[in-house]
Order: sequence, then structure tokens, then C-alpha cells
Amino acid sequence: MAPPKTVVPADALAAFVTDLFRAAGTTPEHARTISDVLTWASLRGVDSHGMSRVPRYLELLASGEANAEADITVESTVPGVAVVDADRAPGPVALSIAADEAAERARANGVGTVAVRRTVHTGAIGYYTSRIAEQGLIGLGFVAGMPNMAYTGVKGAAVATSPLAISVPARGRPPVLLDMATATIALGKIAQYRNSGTELPEGAAATADGVPTTDPNLAKMPLPLGGAKGAGMSLLFELITSVLVQAPILSSFHGDDPDGRVHRQNALVIAFDPAAFGDADAYAEDVALALDTLKGLPRADEGTEIRYPGENSAAVAVDRSGNGVPVAAKVWKQITAAAEKLDVQVPQV
Repeated sequence: MAPPKTVVPADALAAFVTDLFRAAGTTPEHARTISDVLTWASLRGVDSHGMSRVPRYLELLASGEANAEADITVESTVPGVAVVDADRAPGPVALSIAADEAAERARANGVGTVAVRRTVHTGAIGYYTSRIAEQGLIGLGFVAGMPNMAYTGVKGAAVATSPLAISVPARGRPPVLLDMATATIALGKIAQYRNSGTELPEGAAATADGVPTTDPNLAKMPLPLGGAKGAGMSLLFELITSVLVQAPILSSFHGDDPDGRVHRQNALVIAFDPAAFGDADAYAEDVALALDTLKGLPRADEGTEIRYPGENSAAVAVDRSGNGVPVAAKVWKQITAAAEKLDVQVPQV
């Protein structure tokens, strides 16, 4: 049985994580941004992209893989498009800038498209599209990273577990949020199974040689979602993010580039303004109608509520905001050890 989790008040946890990243050398603003993204994930029950990432982010900053003093630039040659060069800034910082930039350009032009080049681990991509949806816009996000997932017919890791997120504002309801990887299971979740000593689901992960396994201690990479479908999506995300901004990862990683295996990620964030396509109010009403219709359909199981993407995690966030955020024992031990090293006060739990 896994050790009991430590429950931390949400506000105290967010402040604690902010202090950690401030002590690690980031600016106060960037520390808050990183904390916001990681806390958002844990609040919604996406623990694999929440507090469990704090130790790794601190390692990235300490090693210099993530740049605490990044010189982030935004370049644009046409009104609706921009490129953010992150200079190895942590992903939450770079993609928050991209999301706000995309939203601003969408309000001015109907559509705003912002590419992000050379960032380090984006975190939960759904945070950024939700940030756009909170402004009444539709948000899309794509990420490409280091090859760590199988590809049909290839021995070993070939492509990345590249995620996709889509957020649509829903009047009177939490935004619709589809946030998914192209893998059957996230790497962070494999670690969670390993930490808890629980067997992995069939067809979720493989050994380094690509042999499927349910043993989390042998699992080195996830298998693509839907086989060739998930693998193909990952490849396409590489082409519309990394290759688009002349920062290829896949070919560099598998080729003879001496920097090919330096950790990095690229992204594409798109915002649509419904008003540019017609009556924004009518759109909002029709979205609400579609959701009401879905939830009112006959249930296959009367004991199971029909929910749309993002509804369940929004409910978890409400609960955890009021009752505290549970943090796995091993993760809490790692975080408090980092706090001691950085001379940061640990909150009451």
C-alpha cells in the first residue's frame, strides 16, 4: 500500500512553490507563473504534471538546462502570427507569453497563431488553452519534444509524447477542455505507477527495446495512443512546431547533431475569436445547447453521469481548492528536501 499523501492548502502550496522557484534563481514574476501552471495541474487532479514536476524543474534550473535569466523575444512579420524565442526559459513562462500573445492577436485579427521555439518542458498544455478560453476565445495548443515514445515499426524511442489541447468557452459552465498526449500514458504517470508499486495497464508502455510490459520498473517509454494514429499525430506535431520555426528536434536527435540530445521543446498556440466567424453570443448559446444536449442524452448506465471533456477535472479543482491538494509522499519528501536546500520555509500541512 502506498504511503498516505500529504494534503496542503491550495494557496499555501502555490505560495510555497513560488518561493522555491524564486530561490532557484527565477524572477518573482516567472516564479509565480511556473507555480500557477504546476498548481493548476495538481488542483485539477493531473498530478503527473503538477507537484511531481517541481523537483525536475528545479533540477533543470540548477543544471542550466532551463535558463532562469532567459532573454525571451517575440518576433512578427504579419499581424496574426508571432514567434516566441524562449532562450530555454521554462515552458510555463514561454507558453504563458505565447497564449497571451495569441489571444491579443486573435482579438485584433480574428485568429492569432504563436509558435514557441527552444523552451524546456511545457507543463500541462491545457493550462494555456484554458487561459485563452477564459477570455472568451477558442484555444488550441500543440507541443513537440524529445523522442521518448515508440513509433510503429521502429525499435526503441522514435517520436515524442507530443500533447494536444483544445479549450472552448462554455457559458455558465467550466470551459470544454480536451488535453491529451499522443501516448497511451504519460511518462509522469508511469513514474506514479512505479512510485506506488502498481502494475501498468496492458498496452500502455514498453521496455527500452520496445517490448510491451506492465512492469513500471521495466517500462522506459509509453506506447502511442491508437498505435499508428498516435505515432502519426506526434510526427505531424513535430512538423507544425519544431520544423516550422527552423528548430527541428526529431532529425537532430536521431542524426549527428552534437546538440541533438539537449533537452528542449517547441510549441504552437492558436487562438480563435468566435466574433470573427459570426455572432459570438449565438455561438456561446449554441455551445451551451450542445453541452446540455449531450448531458441530457439517455445514459447507458444510470449510475454514471455524462460529462464533457474538462468537466470532471474542473469539479476536482473546486474540491481541492477548498479541501487542499494531496501530494504523494515521495514527491512531498523531494520537495521539502529541496526547500531545506534552498532555505525556503515549508508550509503547515
